[in-house]
Amino acid sequence: MKSQRTDIKGIELITSDDGFTLAYHSRLILRHSSQSPCLWVGAGEADIEMFRGNFSIKDKLNEKVALNQATVVAQPQGWAIRFTRGDAVSATLHIGIDSHQRLLLELKNDAASHNRIWLRLAAQPEDHIYGCGEQFSYFDLRGKPFPLWTSEQGVGRNKQTYVTWLADCKENAGGDYYWTFFPQPTFVSTQKYYCHVDNSCYMNFDFSAPEFHELAFWEDNATLRFECAPTYIDLLEKLTGLLGRQPELPDWVYDGVTLGIQGGTEVCQKKLDAMRNGGVKVNGIWAQDWSGIRMTSFGKRVMWNWKWSSELYPQLDQRIPQWKREGVQFLTYINPYVASDRDLCEEAAKRGYLTKDVNGKDYHVEFGEFYAGVIDLTNPEAWDWYKGVIKQNLIALGCGGWMADFGEYLPTDTVLHNGVSAEIMHNAWPALWAKCNYEALEETGKLGEILFFMRAGYSGSQKYALMMWAGDQNVDWSLDDGPASVIPAALSLGMSGHGLHHSDIGGYTTLFEMKRSKELLLRWCDFSAFTPMMRTHEGNRPGDNWQFDSDAETIGHFARMTTVFTTLKPYIKDAVAQNAKSGLPVMRPLFLHYEDDAHTYSLKYQYLFGRDLLVAPVYEEGRSDWTLYLPEDNWINVWTGKPHRGGEVTVDAPLGKPPVFYRAESQWAQLFQTLQRL
Repeated sequence: MKSQRTDIKGIELITSDDGFTLAYHSRLILRHSSQSPCLWVGAGEADIEMFRGNFSIKDKLNEKVALNQATVVAQPQGWAIRFTRGDAVSATLHIGIDSHQRLLLELKNDAASHNRIWLRLAAQPEDHIYGCGEQFSYFDLRGKPFPLWTSEQGVGRNKQTYVTWLADCKENAGGDYYWTFFPQPTFVSTQKYYCHVDNSCYMNFDFSAPEFHELAFWEDNATLRFECAPTYIDLLEKLTGLLGRQPELPDWVYDGVTLGIQGGTEVCQKKLDAMRNGGVKVNGIWAQDWSGIRMTSFGKRVMWNWKWSSELYPQLDQRIPQWKREGVQFLTYINPYVASDRDLCEEAAKRGYLTKDVNGKDYHVEFGEFYAGVIDLTNPEAWDWYKGVIKQNLIALGCGGWMADFGEYLPTDTVLHNGVSAEIMHNAWPALWAKCNYEALEETGKLGEILFFMRAGYSGSQKYALMMWAGDQNVDWSLDDGPASVIPAALSLGMSGHGLHHSDIGGYTTLFEMKRSKELLLRWCDFSAFTPMMRTHEGNRPGDNWQFDSDAETIGHFARMTTVFTTLKPYIKDAVAQNAKSGLPVMRPLFLHYEDDAHTYSLKYQYLFGRDLLVAPVYEEGRSDWTLYLPEDNWINVWTGKPHRGGEVTVDAPLGKPPVFYRAESQWAQLFQTLQRL
């Protein structure tokens, strides 16, 4: 037995007669032997069916072969390793350093017929794993596989619940723990390295085994990048250096709540007056039905024809500047699809700007009792035209922002202008949609003034999606699809490089006899006061839900919590600026600042809001107290002023006083003390 040890720029490759090990800055990345190979290749045929953004995904696998032999060849800037199995099957791995000194692994199947790769990265049993985009059910991903495919998040998202069963029976919409609008092939290990995959194909990251992580790629190639750092904060700075960072938010975002209102100009005015007269700090009106409405069995839907409906919103062009002078922005709604029965779709079709079917005809997607064409964002002319729609119909109208919805519905059997398979483009689509919105702002000089927020995303969304929201939670208390699910969603997204996140106050999805209760709305309002943005939503069936103006007590509650939020404005702005500068998320897992506290690595329902506030939202019905964990530090209860040193504590948690603590040594301590008097 002979061995060879080579070290280049932090990469250590040790070869032997039976295999090799690859380490990067003392982290073992690959371990290969003939008995325990690290690479498999194969051939499969994807069986992907979409129904209203819900996907059934199967693989008709024809072959999966372990490549147990490895031949290492030194190259000027690294190595090439040829993996083989006999004479017929092979693949090549290139190991090197990219232009920013990251470890670079480039895999390629040698046979044209092989379109599947399985790579096993070395792991330690004690590792914790975070990231993979926005994960709603789990924060530490260790112990489970996570398929990565942008889709609807699912209703219920837990196969053990009655709601999920009902949604599955109705239209395969129940979902599971890994269903997400924003998947991403990026994970952070507690060995303090990140792994990011450049591809956009369907992938499955399986963290179940104690000794390895198996990454599966439905493609014939894969490019992986790794970086290490001494701290998680440093590591996130490196990761966001690769992916991009969000700019700072418009200043008006911190001046109160954005009220989700539908029904027309006078309804907006009436509700705005009622809230302001009740002492509520209001920064905006978000009217998603600005372009009109379409009633379906699901509930009230927006008319997908992105023009101001002067019939539903008379004199809106006059009211917008009036509201703006009063410090109230007007926000609207758009998505990358156009209703098949409306004139924008007709115009796009005439210009050839819609994606096609295999016969060259325009592709129309069923969205729930109506159809819509898909704007082909890979067509430069269609791209410019749709940016023009945003500029002319939203920005020129005076909108202060909008929800840039959807992005996850790209069918895999549509044909795109750029010639790339829609199966490969599917995950990348939301990031393209984000870039389209971003460029519309950039080219009109409105960056920093106008805000758009998104639910769908992928690698690259970090640079272009100004703000994420958590999507369509149920109006119930469920762990996997209620208010609790928003917390791991924000934390996992922060560990994936996107540090700005908020949610619909009160949730959205109102199905199967669900009705938003007053308590749920108020608890969600409490939680949202300690996020970067407060915004309400009526839900898809507004009449079934308790609303922000349903009674005087609710209005008073919003008055209190928006005062809390606006009082914290300088602190939140500072945290957002840190995110823009270095990628440190606004809502942070506790271990970012308490690395030596082993307990913090398993916490998914509490977080640090900036450096100095610890928040543990109440997410169970009927509670008047709450138990949480404080890492060792000098903590002060925001509402009582009582000091705590650390450990598990139980505190009173009435409505309007969610469990929140601040660090006694914080430079913001004087600001935090003022909250006790509110």
